[in-house]
Amino acid sequence: MQDRCTLTDACTTESFDWPSRLLLGFAIVVAQQRDPRRVGEEIESQQASQSQNRAYREMEESPRSGGMSSPEAKLGLRVEDLWDIQEPQLTPSEKLNSCFESISVTSFPSAPSLQVEIKSDSSLAEVIQELSKHKLLSAPVCNVEAPEDASWIDRYIGIVEFAGIVQWLLEQSEGASVDMTGGGFFENLISSNLYKNTKVKDISGSFRWAPFLALQKSDNFLTMLLLLSKYKMKSLPVVDLGEGKIDNVITQAAVVHMLAECVGLHWFENWGTKKLCQLGLPTMKPGQLIKVCGDEPVLGAFRLLRQKGIGGLPVVESSGKKPIGNISMRDVQFLLTVPEIYKNERSITAKEFLMAVRSYLEKHQGASPMLRGTISCRKDDTVKEVILKLDSEKIQRIYVVNEGGDLEGVITLRDIISKLVHEPRGYFGDFFDGVTPLPPNSRV
Repeated sequence: MQDRCTLTDACTTESFDWPSRLLLGFAIVVAQQRDPRRVGEEIESQQASQSQNRAYREMEESPRSGGMSSPEAKLGLRVEDLWDIQEPQLTPSEKLNSCFESISVTSFPSAPSLQVEIKSDSSLAEVIQELSKHKLLSAPVCNVEAPEDASWIDRYIGIVEFAGIVQWLLEQSEGASVDMTGGGFFENLISSNLYKNTKVKDISGSFRWAPFLALQKSDNFLTMLLLLSKYKMKSLPVVDLGEGKIDNVITQAAVVHMLAECVGLHWFENWGTKKLCQLGLPTMKPGQLIKVCGDEPVLGAFRLLRQKGIGGLPVVESSGKKPIGNISMRDVQFLLTVPEIYKNERSITAKEFLMAVRSYLEKHQGASPMLRGTISCRKDDTVKEVILKLDSEKIQRIYVVNEGGDLEGVITLRDIISKLVHEPRGYFGDFFDGVTPLPPNSRV
């Protein structure tokens, strides 16, 4: 994979704008043949025009990014320049594939939470607290027993996810003699030795996917996007082989944020102005959507997430048609870290859980997607509109409803990314043979 994914010369700083320079040189030769005295004027005119066009594009085309000044927006401009020089016979999808294959993953902005690493001897309780404190869904696990000169594969034992810990806890506790339907279950769980004393290294088999999948600096955007979509990775570390450390962590949410910053650019508008239904979204029929009624126990909702291997599901009213909220694996943190949510509750339903969490957030945070109720869209909305909603609301999924507000489907970050690129035939060779689909209990 490394040989195929190295950065091409067309993406280096020196050669980045070579088509413009080639055309400029040709114009100069023609000018010399016509009138040597106008050579300087031709040069100045071409350079001024190019500079003016770039300045206009940077300042005007994306009101979202405030003048294309963000790292993600500048990255979008690199895609724009590559898009402009693609062969005319290529389809828009082929053009995007080619553009992303020409950009190294080292160009992706660094994750602000990169400095957070989980030590392998941390207890599950400590990991939950650390992830909740930094509002993270995942973090690298550093092997405390690794020598200082260890390679990255020995220095890290994987990427632990909030959802992975929750699912492991639920699996291990199913045989416990506690009240499995009420708040007592969670009270017993957070005070148990299972929660307090189990080390994150002890459950590495539940989140370390074999092989521990990471990007190298020589890999490109196309590889990254395919792994985050088709191959269901939620986060991808970028490793520095020389220093033996993780240099960056790229998540689905970070990619969608990059796309949101590219609004206004030609390549984005060509793709982003398409309606969801034109791209085959949502991918599942209403009858296939996994959901939970508001009067069902919230513990059942979390178990359903684990059994189905999904990150979230809608909470619907008794009719089963209209969504009233969303529950994700990340939300179980409130049951593990905020006792007052289930205090004095013999049994807490999914609807009561949503109301309790919203009440808690109003008092302690004041801003959260859970406070805004169900965030939805329509089939006729554009991909751009959905991307802006997902990014601005900082959510992982959005529900599709009809004119009457009835649930018709769900669109996730992965769904969006999967419609951006396609996998060329034989792109990964036999790399995934024997390891896909993922083992039932595997987590990245």
